[in-house]
Amino acid sequence: MKMRVAVIGAGPSGLAQLRAFQSAASKGAEIPEIVCFEKQSDWGGLWNYTWRTGTDEHGDPVHGSMYRYLWSNGPKECLEFADYTFEEHFGRPIASYPPRAVLWDYIKGRVEKADVRQWVRFNSPVRMVTYSEVTEKFTVTVHDRTKDVVYSEEFDYVVVASGHFSAPNVPHFEGIEKFAGRVLHSHDFRDALEFKDKDILLIGRSYSAEDIGSQCYKYGAKSITNSYRSRPMGFNWPENWEEVPLLMRVEHKTCHFKDGTSKDVDAIIMCTGYLHHFPFLSEDLRLKTDNRLWPLGLYKGIVWENNPKLFYIGMQDQFYTFNMFDAQAWFARDVILGRIKLPSKEEMMADSQRWRDREEQLQDAEQMIWFQGDYTQELIDATDYPEFDIEAVNQTFMEWEHHKAEDIMGFRNNAYRSLMTGTMAPPHHTPWLEALDDSLEAYLVEK
Repeated sequence: MKMRVAVIGAGPSGLAQLRAFQSAASKGAEIPEIVCFEKQSDWGGLWNYTWRTGTDEHGDPVHGSMYRYLWSNGPKECLEFADYTFEEHFGRPIASYPPRAVLWDYIKGRVEKADVRQWVRFNSPVRMVTYSEVTEKFTVTVHDRTKDVVYSEEFDYVVVASGHFSAPNVPHFEGIEKFAGRVLHSHDFRDALEFKDKDILLIGRSYSAEDIGSQCYKYGAKSITNSYRSRPMGFNWPENWEEVPLLMRVEHKTCHFKDGTSKDVDAIIMCTGYLHHFPFLSEDLRLKTDNRLWPLGLYKGIVWENNPKLFYIGMQDQFYTFNMFDAQAWFARDVILGRIKLPSKEEMMADSQRWRDREEQLQDAEQMIWFQGDYTQELIDATDYPEFDIEAVNQTFMEWEHHKAEDIMGFRNNAYRSLMTGTMAPPHHTPWLEALDDSLEAYLVEK
């Protein structure tokens, strides 16, 4: 009987896994039967935008945390696929900071070219995965929501590629239940125009706070207040944007902060991160970790050390994204195909601990980027994934950090050179603050 592999999720991580197997097959390798289970009706994961919040049309929690007007907050040159460039997809160079619709189109383009859609079962959330020591197989229980049928199938390997930006981490603040305004997590943020002429409070200092605040500024928020726990982001914000210490309590519409100051606001948006949440996995298979560059329990950040027939893709805190997911997927594929022999559990755990020890010593974002670059390079060296210049990617990230520090509202107007083709990106036809139409058509129009 042919070996079977289940892939959970058809976002960037899951699609990387499909492409990895298709790549091997295109070179003459015999590959297992691949079945990818996707909760949504189309592929692309978070990049497949939905207007829905709370629950979807089937009554399940909405997976997507994507919002209208989102543009890439990092250079596309740092996430470009090594085997499918932006120039190949669009037929010409494009600017360095695409909006969501453009990136979704790019992600889809590669797997459409690879012709792997037949491997995906859409509208099919996985409800439970268990492993039998007797049969040495996984039982995957799935809900076909189109037919409203729940069924189970057996697999030899399982790849968890469901992401970790869909289960919001929502803290409680004294009095917030009586706040006389709008309270939401960034997971449910959809349209900055909702907050036009409003005073908004953002809780958190991560990329979500930075970007949602920037979107609200761009689309006309009256004022933006950013409340931080540890330290401010420290960018040169516009005049109507301030950073204050942590929110302590709420009284009606007045928010009181740790430094004794207060402010009346119309909305509170919690940019407080996400949980690694795998309710569809049995206890012995579930990764439990905070959002960090090196979660323990995964050999090479991928292989579940307690059962090396289970793999996780894209579970790290991320600077590198699409091409790191590729490197992980190629590695997982080669373990499954027997090309990479795994060491003993003790050796795997020791290797993971070495990476964790190094992670613990990282002092700033620059060191974190080089750490993740080294990790990605190690994976690429182990497989036939196309080699690309990791050091140059790191240097591009350094430029990006510098440009953000220089002009947080204008950094997206910069351009970078592709590390895959060597082509310099053209400037976008419209400065980011003035580009109010985020559609693919508006972005790609040649002016």
